[in-house]
Parts: sequence; C-alpha cells; structure tokens
Amino acid sequence: MFKGRKLCIASMHEKERVLKPLLEKEFGVTCIVPENFNTDELGTFSGEVERKLTPLETAKQKCILAMQLSNCDLAIASEGSFGPHPIYGFISSDDELLFFYDKKNNLEIVVRELSTQTNYAQDEFNDYSEAIDFASSVLFPSHGLIIKDQNNRVIEKGITNWEQLKSAFSKAQQIHPFVKIETDMRAHLNPTRMEVIQQCAHKLIKAIQSTCPNCNTPDFTVVNALPGLPCERCEAPTRSVFKHIYQCKKCNHQKEVEHPNGKYYEDPMYCDFCNP
Repeated sequence: MFKGRKLCIASMHEKERVLKPLLEKEFGVTCIVPENFNTDELGTFSGEVERKLTPLETAKQKCILAMQLSNCDLAIASEGSFGPHPIYGFISSDDELLFFYDKKNNLEIVVRELSTQTNYAQDEFNDYSEAIDFASSVLFPSHGLIIKDQNNRVIEKGITNWEQLKSAFSKAQQIHPFVKIETDMRAHLNPTRMEVIQQCAHKLIKAIQSTCPNCNTPDFTVVNALPGLPCERCEAPTRSVFKHIYQCKKCNHQKEVEHPNGKYYEDPMYCDFCNP
C-alpha cells in the first residue's frame, strides 16, 4: 500500500531524525520534509501562539498543510502535550500523538504514547545560582530552556549554553527581579521528547502492520477491553481483562481474543467476592 510512495513528515523541528529511518525501512517509502513549513502557526509551547485545536485536530491540520506544500498524498505529524500525569498527578508526563494520513486510500491512523519520561518543568528565580541548579536538574544544556518575564512574555528561547542562559537571565532581571525559566519542549531541543516520539513511532508501525483479516486494511487494533477474567479461587468473574475486541476501521470486521495478556485466572486479591 505504501511502498514507493512519498511520505511527507509535517515537522519544522527535525522529527525526521527519528521518523525517517524507521518508516523508510519498514514501508519502503521516501520521506520528505516540506520547505518553509511553519507549524508554529498552529500553536507554540512557549505561549506566543495559543493552540486552538485539539492535539488530534492540530496533527491532522499539520498533515493537510504539509501535503499541500509538497504535493503529496501521504503524511505524518506528531503533537505533544505536557503537564501532570492524568493518574499520578504529582509526576510530569509527555502525551505524544502520531497522526498518519493516507489521503489516497482515505486512511487515518492515530497512536499515542503517554510517558513519564520527560524533563518538563518550570519555576521562577531571583538568584542565578538557583537558576543554575534548576537548569542542571532538567538536563541543561543538552536540553533547551526558555526564559520569560513576569508577564509571561518570552525573553529568549532555544537556550542551549551557559553563557546564553546567564545573558538571558540578566536581561529578564532588568524587567523584574524574579525570572521565569521553563524547559523548551520543541523536539529538536529536547532529546528526551525525541525518544518518546520514537517509541510512539514503533507503536504506529505495529498498528500499520496489523491488518484486517477480512479486507487487509491496516490498523486492525484493539477498540475495547472486556472484564471478566475468572478468580483463581472461586472462579467468579473479576474486573480484570478477559478479552480484547479488535475492529477494522474500514469494513467494521471484529475479532475477539480471549486471555490477551496470557493470564487464565486472576489472583483472589483482585476478586470482589474473595476480597470485597
């Protein structure tokens, strides 16, 4: 379906470094990056441009714009969101999304990777020595930083060396004694984020390679997980997953897979009858 076609990577922050080798190897495509492509128009991590669309809508719009610029009908885009983990709120997380769009075959494939593997952080300081400690803790200078004033205006971003950091800090202190410092989450300045995008790409490859047994369309993946794994002691159904439901996005063919995690019974400690 994809071999020999051009695949446009909708990025201005060098995501092709991790996406290109994987996708070309697995699918025989030729990856290109459109020239003069400005994804900042759809929103920036540093706040100058607010992201008005959802992450999924933003990624799809990136693909559409990139295809128009490169005269291509196959594209991929990523969109990341950063903040407290949705379950473990005291831990920062990177919610990375990849959108694969095949306009020719009317195919859209979406995968996500929610990871605690991130240096995402922000704080404010009036003492440069404390700023140095913070910078070191968030993996600077291998990971970029952003400095803002008290009105959240960007003083400088893409900071990648100590001299640049000190200069930007001093400049910000001329406006207000307290200076805001935050991690620069753009992929080309954040190797940790780039690793998560790569992990997400492996998920995408797996989804594309999972084809429908009825019509051979890619992305024959799990759409529902049903509970009911029996308790090892009383054999009553538990809340643990008993089966996965796979469904084709094109022909709606379904397949049920029991014991998807290789477990046939659940520990009684997770049984509502044995351990109410």
